Formats: sequence, C-alpha cells, structure tokens
Amino acid sequence: MALKVGIVGLPNVGKTTLFNAMTGLDAAVSNFPYTTIDANIGAVSVPDERLDTLVKMYNPKKVVPASIEFVDIAGLGVGASKGEGLGNEFLVNVRECDALLHLVRCFLNEDVPLDGPLNPLRDIESLNLELIFSDLDMIDKRIVKIEKKALMKADQESVREYALLSKCKSHLADMKPLRDLGLTQDEKKQLSSYSFLTLKPVIYCLNISEDEIGKDTDIIKEIKKMAEESKALALPISCKIEYEISRLEDEDKELFLEEMGLEKPGLNAVVKASYDLLGLETMFTCGDKDCHAWTFKKGMKAPQAAGCIHTDFEKGFIKAEIIAYDDLIKAGSEKAAKELNYFRLEGKEYVVNDGDVVHFRFNL
Repeated sequence: MALKVGIVGLPNVGKTTLFNAMTGLDAAVSNFPYTTIDANIGAVSVPDERLDTLVKMYNPKKVVPASIEFVDIAGLGVGASKGEGLGNEFLVNVRECDALLHLVRCFLNEDVPLDGPLNPLRDIESLNLELIFSDLDMIDKRIVKIEKKALMKADQESVREYALLSKCKSHLADMKPLRDLGLTQDEKKQLSSYSFLTLKPVIYCLNISEDEIGKDTDIIKEIKKMAEESKALALPISCKIEYEISRLEDEDKELFLEEMGLEKPGLNAVVKASYDLLGLETMFTCGDKDCHAWTFKKGMKAPQAAGCIHTDFEKGFIKAEIIAYDDLIKAGSEKAAKELNYFRLEGKEYVVNDGDVVHFRFNL
C-alpha cells in the first residue's frame, strides 16, 4: 500500500538529516534554508520483532519487512500559504501525503542559522497557521462556486457540501485544525477529495540535542501536553545522533547505543508511530522461500487484505488459511500448530487481525 508520511517543518530544523537516517539515502543537507527543493521520497522498513521471530522459525531464503514511504518536504516558511518563499509548490507536496511528521527544532547550534530566539512552541504554531490558512483559502474558493445553488436549495448535494464547508470554515477561523473538529466518518469521506492539510493526522517529532537524550525537559513536557490536547503524539529524537547510528554496522551500532544509554534507535519508535498513525497493521506470509510482512488497513476483510498482496488474490478469493501469531509461537512450528488445530479456514467476512499468518486460496 503506497501510503506516504510527509516530513514537514520550518527551514533548518533537520528534516533531511532525519530523512537520510530513516532511508539510508544521502539527500543534500546544508545549514541554509531551502536546500531541499524537489521532495525526496524513500521507503522505510517498519521494525517488527514478530518478523524476526518468524524468520528464525522458518529460516527462509528471503525476508521482506513491511514498509512505508517518507517524503522530505522543503521548509515551509511564514507566508507559504500565500505563495511566499517556496510555498505553493510544497504545500502541494504536503497535500499528497497521508499523514504528517512535523519536525520541531529544540536545539541550539551556532553553525545552524536560527530566525530569532529558540521557541519550539512558536514554531509549531507558525507552521500550523500556514496549514490552516491554506485550508481556508481552498474552502473560500469552493464556496464561491456552490454558494448560489446551495442557498437557493437548487441542488441537495450542493446544500450538504456548503453546510459542511461552512462548518469547517468556522472551525478554521478560530485557528483550530480540522482534525480537532470531531467530524463523522461520513463527513470525512465527503471531504476526502479536498485533502485538507489540517485534517491529516500528525506526529510532532522534537529534534533535541545529544545532551538532552533521555531527559524530559520543560519544553518537551509543554509540547507533549499540547500534542495530547490536540489528539496528536510528540516524540523527542536527536536527528544528528540517529543519522550517525544509521551509518554504523550492527556490532558498532549496539556499542554506540549502549554508550548513549539507549536500548534501540529512536527512529524505531518514530517509524512505528507513523505506521500506527496511518491505521496500518501487518499480516505475514511464511515459508522456506520467504517470510513477508504485508501492510493492510485496520478493519479490512480477508478479500481486501488479499488484494494488498495481489489484485488477483482479491478477485478470485475463495478462503483464507489463518493462524494467529501468538498461537503459532505457542505451538513452536507450523506443523505443531496444525496438529493443535490452531489453523482456521475463514471466508469473505473475516476481518484480518494484526499479526495473522495467512495463506490465501484463490481461483481466477
């Protein structure tokens, strides 16, 4: 499933450093604003200890983890919603993403320019306002086109759209993002074609200095509280350190993490949180040829989940052979799981669960 998380933030907050650490790529990094002009895109593997366990059980020739795409988007400066700086072009890049990873600068470094005193909460508000203004502008342009028909009640679809857009506009005018509006699923579906920026789920990623790793500073506490109030998540991370970790071999990586007092790279939590934010879950297909983690949307029924592997699987779906991950681990092997009757045959109405080990039967 080609779902994208856009890394957004003001200039010089460390977006490309974070992107490079996540993807293993080497997009250009500079201590000047707008080094990134064209959006960088890279696939990132989702850490999953269950896959590691299944690999030990099946000893396959090939291992394929689940992945999601991250997009490194140029810094959005104040005035972006009005086309200033690199605004319009990059707001389009943001609009094409399914969720946002909002990177916030929480470190001081004389080599990296800073516009005024360090103030992460102000920076968050500045970027959020640009997204709000962009959504307001889109609503205003649409309302002009449908207002006459809606007020004259000449077209019921226009009446419904006008009422919903007016509701959204009122909320945005109070400088609040649409994700806080409490929209119903039907309303969200009606608005889906707009790709409103403030309706996208968001994680605030706090780029801290090396000295602050593992510490809950006052500013981190403030941002976490703000994020919680807006139903978002805030995760502190040192992009510089994560980049250094990502370039090390496994043995050196373990030693470095130990020296830093970390069990795992901070990126693991960021990637996993992004995966969860998109409402994604993982199923597995396993054998001696390969162990493959497949991404599907939470709540999908068996035929639709099968379609995430191949469209033919969905078209010709017959049954799904299912074993829960925990049952497989408890049994110790696939053969033992079958002997213990842990395997189930499920039909078209079965809702696939996170961690299911599956084999789809199909016929075209």
